[in-house]
Amino acid sequence: LALPQRSPFCLQKIEDGHLNNSLGSPVQADVYFPRLIVPFCGHIKGGMRPGKKILVMGIVDLNPESFGISLTCGESEDPPADVAIELKAVFTERQFVRNSCVAGEWGEEQSSIPYFPFIPDQPFRVEILCEHPRFRIFVDGHQLFDFYHRIETLSAIDTIKINGDLQLTKLG
Repeated sequence: LALPQRSPFCLQKIEDGHLNNSLGSPVQADVYFPRLIVPFCGHIKGGMRPGKKILVMGIVDLNPESFGISLTCGESEDPPADVAIELKAVFTERQFVRNSCVAGEWGEEQSSIPYFPFIPDQPFRVEILCEHPRFRIFVDGHQLFDFYHRIETLSAIDTIKINGDLQLTKLG
């Protein structure tokens, strides 16, 4: 039985529901968290559950193409970990698409939104609220859409990955 390969950038950890930052409290020996670098990969302690919220704050790059936020079941690349929800902001099409990948199969992509909330070179705040039947996505305090769970075991959703054309300023 081979252990899954660790992604080279999956070194940061979320402890007690909060990410430790370089200015935060003393860091335990097994926690490596130099700064919020992109691509980012971090562990969600205890996994997701109804009532748990993930906060991603950042600044969109000046000339962005896209950025993505994924909640996954572990860090494995080969075979790829299940993706509970992947959010992708695509600036050329002004879309905020979402999807999931279970057992290597991508589901039906959803893209309808009332408006595109991201502006180049401007800060943003994305909140992913886990409820019993769905994730509820808020951007800058406004509910944008719901995404119904395609992965039944919420506690298995224990990793957050962020990549693309953005700078991270806060995670929690």
